[in-house]
Amino acid sequence: MLEVLNHPLITHKLTLMRKKETGTKDFRESLDEIAELMAYEVCRELPTKPVEIETPIAKCVGQELSKEVVIVPILRAGIGLLDGIRRLVPTAKVGFIGLFRDEETLQPHEYFAKFPKNLEDSVVMIVDPMLATGGSAVAAIDMVKKRGAKDIKMVCLVGVPEGVKAIQDAHPDVDIYLAAMDEKLNEIGYIVPGLGDAGDRIFGTK
Repeated sequence: MLEVLNHPLITHKLTLMRKKETGTKDFRESLDEIAELMAYEVCRELPTKPVEIETPIAKCVGQELSKEVVIVPILRAGIGLLDGIRRLVPTAKVGFIGLFRDEETLQPHEYFAKFPKNLEDSVVMIVDPMLATGGSAVAAIDMVKKRGAKDIKMVCLVGVPEGVKAIQDAHPDVDIYLAAMDEKLNEIGYIVPGLGDAGDRIFGTK
């Protein structure tokens, strides 16, 4: 499933992030706010189970999450989505995937991986602001599947058809959530119109 979240607050904040004159502080804060708004929609289908509780008035049957949630940012830019999602799901555990992209071949290479236990029984959200070629996303999904994950959601800020197709071809069972679908990739693999290098803009490294 592919879902592009068409929400006026997301669109408004994303427009601010796209502006080249937007500084690190406003860029990072807007990303954090969008992550929380996206998490509300991504979590809409989380499984629940009935639980009997007692209110101040009477006993009743409510619902609670039946699976743990694990958020897995792709380093380093994926960290920018982490806090916003955790505010909505504060019990979520966190794993990390370190990948870097070869600037010539555009292929991802792993340099770090750390995950909580029991991925096979959890809802795993892999998060990264940009879904460009899809190479890093596919590699990240491969990594969590090798560790048993079955219920996987890919959550990105901006994507392009090429990246979506790469995931759908390699992992048709993974749900994809985007804040926006952009036009294309340019000749060096950057999203057009995009918002530049998300990692550099989050951390002020350029």
